[in-house]
Amino acid sequence: MVFIKVLFYKEKRIGGKKKYMKIMPNRMDRGFYQYQDEFENKALDVLRSGWYVLGNEVSAFEEEFASYVGTKYCVGLASGLDALWIAFRLLNIGSGDEVLVQGNTYIASVMGITINNATPIFIEPDEHFGMDPEKIEQAITDKTKAILVTHLYGMASRMDEIVEICKKHNLKLVEDCAQSHGACYNGKMTGSFGDIGCFSFYPSKNLGAFGDAGAITTNNPELNKAFRTFRNYGSQKRYYNEVVGANSRLDELQAGLLRIRLKHLDELTEEKCKIAEKYNKEIKNPLIKLPKVVDGASCVWHQYVITCEERDRLIDYLNNKEIGTIIHYPVPPHLQECYKYLGHKVGDFPITEYLAKTVLSIPMYNGMTAEEQNIVIKAINEFK
Repeated sequence: MVFIKVLFYKEKRIGGKKKYMKIMPNRMDRGFYQYQDEFENKALDVLRSGWYVLGNEVSAFEEEFASYVGTKYCVGLASGLDALWIAFRLLNIGSGDEVLVQGNTYIASVMGITINNATPIFIEPDEHFGMDPEKIEQAITDKTKAILVTHLYGMASRMDEIVEICKKHNLKLVEDCAQSHGACYNGKMTGSFGDIGCFSFYPSKNLGAFGDAGAITTNNPELNKAFRTFRNYGSQKRYYNEVVGANSRLDELQAGLLRIRLKHLDELTEEKCKIAEKYNKEIKNPLIKLPKVVDGASCVWHQYVITCEERDRLIDYLNNKEIGTIIHYPVPPHLQECYKYLGHKVGDFPITEYLAKTVLSIPMYNGMTAEEQNIVIKAINEFK
């Protein structure tokens, strides 16, 4: 029997008023309690080992995760952002180069490009929140060097078309898989299509660590070697530095804990898929648009994202029922203060901007009870 520590209140009346169950948009503690003994035993094993950086746990996780994704190599790093910016650095993409990236992605995707002084060229999303392949070729110039695809909210993008465009125009392909651990397109897993797959293991991710952590996947032996050198101060041999690198190493403790989560990832994903299936079948409100999965793709439901033109009113309504929500993301990258220098203005990317005003992530997490799901569904269906 799985033990889950439950921290919510059942509906009751206090002073004549209803007190609703408190439902958070995400619950990372539930995922811990599902495998508490395994996590705690692994943590103690690592602590007692006396080896805490680039040891057996990191090597084992890299082998296991590469095998899971279907690539030859995986290199553990300190964060998903490090995976992105180091990827473009090692692809020699920098000042004067352009990288196509979808407009509605999280800002870390764009930072991976701009940290290297390259220029992001924003592409509008399709109806599945992913980069629209039909809008890519018109944005390609002689400065375009790569395409960065984000598999947003856990849904694999339309990779056959994007891969074909990269081949046609001799472009590098980088995948931002921070939200898509285990998602597939036509049977092939995200992170195995491009030159480099970039992963975040931030605690809220489906494959989440207990702190910051990241990795890249690749089939290229030269890139594998380059990442291993770069992440360790540009050194393969201690105190002998070949390049000016970074300190971006997945530590032993996080690697060990990720190995536990990876062992259970398929069952954790199946649990989320069942919650999404229930939402898909039972949310029936004409004011709410449900997410659509790409044909031939799978979604691992990192988030369950609806759209609603009355979003602000919906948020207040759900808050009053103590049901939490999150906006992913309220300000698109091209309108962020830090990218004012790019010269974009409101109206430049209308689809992206429309989504920023209407998307809403409703509660979705491992360990979510049937009662909690029913309360969310009932509340959304009664919204007018």
